[in-house]
Amino acid sequence: MNFELSPDQLEIGENVARLCSRFDGDYWRQVDDSGDFPEAFVAAMAEGGWLGTAMPTELGGAGLGLTEASIMMQAVAQSGAGFSGASALHLNIFGPMPIAKFGTEDQRRRFIPRLISGEDKICIGITEPDSGLDTTSLTTRAERTPDGYVINGRKVWTTMAQRANKMLIIARTTPKDQVRKATEGLSLFYVDFDRTAISATVIPKMGRKAVESNSVFIDNLRVPADALIGEEGRGFYYLLEGLNPERVLFAAEAVGLGRAALARATSYAKERVVFGRPIGQNQGIAHPLARAWVELEAANLMAFRAAALFDAGRDCGAEANASKYLGAEAGFNACEAAVLAHGGMGYAKEYHVERYFREAMIARIAPISREMVLNYIAERVLGLPKSY
Repeated sequence: MNFELSPDQLEIGENVARLCSRFDGDYWRQVDDSGDFPEAFVAAMAEGGWLGTAMPTELGGAGLGLTEASIMMQAVAQSGAGFSGASALHLNIFGPMPIAKFGTEDQRRRFIPRLISGEDKICIGITEPDSGLDTTSLTTRAERTPDGYVINGRKVWTTMAQRANKMLIIARTTPKDQVRKATEGLSLFYVDFDRTAISATVIPKMGRKAVESNSVFIDNLRVPADALIGEEGRGFYYLLEGLNPERVLFAAEAVGLGRAALARATSYAKERVVFGRPIGQNQGIAHPLARAWVELEAANLMAFRAAALFDAGRDCGAEANASKYLGAEAGFNACEAAVLAHGGMGYAKEYHVERYFREAMIARIAPISREMVLNYIAERVLGLPKSY
């Protein structure tokens, strides 16, 4: 059993960290204050080829695995970019995978290279106001026409809909009462973000202002037949392919954010002198920071265990869910400890940790709640009766 990353994998983290060093804490504080999307950062990552890390080589990607993608995304968050930086890239890493895996050869070659280069900008429409995590109960519908489909409905928490020109969207093509299982009759489409038929309204939120979230309304969006990805009615199963990678990426990013917070708190605890001694000499400061390190390292091991299983083609549902849970909790606890270690200055934007603390809530909520993770473990691992 080897817990060490290979030299090539270590180099990925080093190269990404080197690129990220061009964008310091003041850059991320500025975009967080203004709400301006970090265009320069994303352009630099696209130029470096990082948006195609997990995409197939024949489509212009690097063809690497979830392990390498997790290393990359963790390095972004750990640089101090946090979720403001990670979320600006996140959708490009595994988001387009249903197209790459289930699309026609024409779709793959038309769509994926433009996403890797940054020419096209994607948003993903899954969550709805009235269904939440219960994707099988979504009400957005796609009705057949002689030349394609007409889509009507609404989505919520759609990231980057303000700047997207493409949308990967799931809609019901067969009414729920006409299918054998609720997971059937849902189809996946890759469509132009036609703003004559789609409106997107920004949701003011607690953190990560630079990467906006939206309420999206779709009114008679007409799409061609070749907007359908894969088979009609199989969209839910295509989305399942990306659930475990998404959980692992969130875990790795949350650990990276926690490490960024811990680094700032540790530095401050060494330098800040009160009553003639550095505050880090006091166990009341030192122990919470030490505990944060322990929790972050444990969560990191689970995340990369899940990534290794996924890359080996083995089942990783339990590990992926556990890593998301542990990473989110460890990241949050580290950010909280960092704010408290700074005392009153932890509340000041100048020291950056208040932004980390706000962003740490994201991984606790998305892409799945802590409670649903525990439901999964209780049912699928422990064999307890389903509770919902």
